[in-house]
Amino acid sequence: MDVKKDSLKAWILAARPKTLTGAAVPVMIGLALAWKDAKLYEGDVFSWVAAMLCLLFAFIMQIDANFINDFIDFAKGTDDRETRLGPERACAQGWVSIDRMKHAIALTTCLACVVGLPLVWFGGLEMILVGLLCVVFCFLYTTHLSYLGLGDVLVLVFFGLIPVSITYYIQLHTVTAEVIVVSLACGLVIDGLLLVNNFRDRDTDKTAGKNTLVVRIGEKAALWLYFMVGVVACLAGVIFAFNGKWWAFVLPFAYLVLHILTFLKMKRIWKGRALNGCLGDTARNIFLYGLLLSVGILLP
Repeated sequence: MDVKKDSLKAWILAARPKTLTGAAVPVMIGLALAWKDAKLYEGDVFSWVAAMLCLLFAFIMQIDANFINDFIDFAKGTDDRETRLGPERACAQGWVSIDRMKHAIALTTCLACVVGLPLVWFGGLEMILVGLLCVVFCFLYTTHLSYLGLGDVLVLVFFGLIPVSITYYIQLHTVTAEVIVVSLACGLVIDGLLLVNNFRDRDTDKTAGKNTLVVRIGEKAALWLYFMVGVVACLAGVIFAFNGKWWAFVLPFAYLVLHILTFLKMKRIWKGRALNGCLGDTARNIFLYGLLLSVGILLP
């Protein structure tokens, strides 16, 4: 790919815009839940300003995480141009200089803090702790935790439990059992993206000493785990059926059909760069899940 060093195109590629669906979906679901429950309170309790700040913070943190991942993996030698199977990385390809990537990481980290700080007004001082946790674990994921096989746990927490629950909390200052269940379901769906990524890279990760969950449990178990995260996430929606929200339970099963088709595609391909197509399919499936669930929540 012909990319001029430190050009706008280089930075767009480094930001990995396709991954932003993973940042948007949890916030979208949290806002749908909050909008649904806001009618239980007197007055206008839903804030669109807070909603936009939550979404913007999630986007910036995702870009920040991508920059950190790009830089650290290159520094550790994990991104080898000859053996890499995934999409090309900016530092490894020489599209972005190391010094400029360092500056970009500092800038996006500070920008995320600036955008997130006003959420204290809506959610209280505890939002400072939440923001700090997001920033700290953004660094710890790539530097240490992903090498210990804890990446999937972090996805469950930071792409499920925290963004969905905190988005809801900022609006209504409480968290319900329904919100917790849905946030975990969301985390499972998004973890599919990490699973297919690590399934593709299992051999090179093992060689590099990166003991992801896929490396630890083996390729066959990892493939079936990918299948199960989608199934369990949809079945968790039964909590909506108990509350009379049948659309929120039923609609996400359309996502499950595509998820199963992607699983079968992974099983057929099994190895190599062709699995990048499954990565794109999974990102599409995640967005569809978030959209269908949000629509189902909002339907009467």
